[in-house]
Amino acid sequence: MIKKIVILLVYGAVTGLFAQNGTASPYSYFGIGDMRTTSTAENQMMGGIGVYADSIHINLKNPAAYSKLGIPAGGDFGITTYAAGVSRKELRLKSFTDEQRSSITNLDYIALAFSWRKGLGIGFGVMPYSSVGYNLVSETTNSNGEAVTNQYSGEGGLNKVYFSAGYEVIKNLSIGVTANLNFGTIESSRLQMTENVQFGTKDERMSKINGVDFAYALNYTPKINERHTLHSTLRINTQANLVARNTRRIGSFSLQNGGDIEVVDVDLAAQGLDKEGFQIPTTTTLGLGYGEERKWFLGAEYSFQGLSEYSNSFLDTENLVYKDASVLALGGFFIPDHDSFDNYIKRITYRAGLRLDKTGMMVNDAEINNFGITFGVGLPLSRVIPSNLNLGFELGRRGTTSADLVEESYFKVNVGLSLNDLWFLKRKIN
Repeated sequence: MIKKIVILLVYGAVTGLFAQNGTASPYSYFGIGDMRTTSTAENQMMGGIGVYADSIHINLKNPAAYSKLGIPAGGDFGITTYAAGVSRKELRLKSFTDEQRSSITNLDYIALAFSWRKGLGIGFGVMPYSSVGYNLVSETTNSNGEAVTNQYSGEGGLNKVYFSAGYEVIKNLSIGVTANLNFGTIESSRLQMTENVQFGTKDERMSKINGVDFAYALNYTPKINERHTLHSTLRINTQANLVARNTRRIGSFSLQNGGDIEVVDVDLAAQGLDKEGFQIPTTTTLGLGYGEERKWFLGAEYSFQGLSEYSNSFLDTENLVYKDASVLALGGFFIPDHDSFDNYIKRITYRAGLRLDKTGMMVNDAEINNFGITFGVGLPLSRVIPSNLNLGFELGRRGTTSADLVEESYFKVNVGLSLNDLWFLKRKIN
């Protein structure tokens, strides 16, 4: 039954569930949109850190963690792990003069992984890479004193299909690699209407984007003593090499019925913009943690991205400058008694964390940062083959009301399933 559920989820994802608008943020107007998290629900509860690896959860951020997957039983079988996550985000958008509320529901990831043999795990899945979803209105006055209204809208984003493998080279030392295939479409539109003018102007753009990138990871998890383990990781997400095939249409439309009057295709080839290669810069992450297996863990991670090197001539805007980005995250978990037979509450995993994101975006000379506090629980579903339902929450704030910008306050709910089952069974012949 579980296998059938997984097959249906994968089919739903690849046939259009990720075509949703995954954001309602005005900041998705910039670049290729809001960059989506690559964490499972359980990792998001711990501030998004990926330094911790265990045998029953997929770690989407850390391919070296795949080496820990599977629970051998006398060498006769291994565990297949699959995960899926959804989220809902409630947003309050506040400017200096106005306030609005919005919400968005997303399918965040579908993943499958299994232990090929002891110390070697592989996996694959699909998830969003970036999301675009905004509707903005600005009102100004021209030199003749007439009111001018500009309406901006955008939708789409990029998704990715990934393949990961992790291998324990020697005891406590693991390496891993992930290959990401990124693809998607971003559409944007600007409508301009001037007071006492019967016609408006429009500018419609579309970018079909695809490309690849890789992630490499090194984990070192030595035992400090009989009970405690040190967890450390170095991860490098390489530069994403993307190609955008762009189109642009400009023209006029009737304010009376909204119909096009004259619309023409812009010759982007003459400007060298019909097919444009661009790069998302490399991200480097260092992580360190300490804990007791199946009891508690506390860890921290720092990520750095040279985003100041990013540019895209077709999607860039005049009031945006990129600078180097970074993320500092702290998180951990606590399990009162993993082996308790008579007290379900004691078997629950309690997680919490926080994160500070310097996004690297400078809009109207104002730095756009994000701060979030995360917490949640992992609810056991089975004792024989461990599976759990993960419920997570995040409270955060991004942006600023200064410089004519918008401050986002948000409350996010994550629901994730981490299920384990026997798909591959080695049979013995006596």
